[in-house]
Amino acid sequence: MIIYFCGSIAGGRNYLSTYTKIVRYLQALGHRVPTEHIIDPEVLHAEKKLTATHIYQRDVEWLATSKAVIAEISNPSLGVGYEIGHALQLGKPVLALHEKGLFISCMITGNTHPNLSVKEYGSDDEW
Repeated sequence: MIIYFCGSIAGGRNYLSTYTKIVRYLQALGHRVPTEHIIDPEVLHAEKKLTATHIYQRDVEWLATSKAVIAEISNPSLGVGYEIGHALQLGKPVLALHEKGLFISCMITGNTHPNLSVKEYGSDDEW
């Protein structure tokens, strides 16, 4: 299955190790993750070579061709919020994961869209 994974890039990389564990776990299960570049510690440097329009068009295409979306939302991110909203508009199921005890925007936690599931985790085995 093609799974679109998203997490903060420009908004902060505090959860990079968590992103890496999630992407590697999905890949170990045999899923394809077109956004695996998100786990590259140098992703910001690498993406400076691309235009904003190119990145947007690429990511929107990946969203359209993915079967599901997993978003790590512990670190606030405008881009991730947009990706979640766009995925829901496309009818994709979205799993939004966040570390326990954090305040998460009510635009996510208050969203009753049937394709959105928001889950807390305390450790890696709770995703």
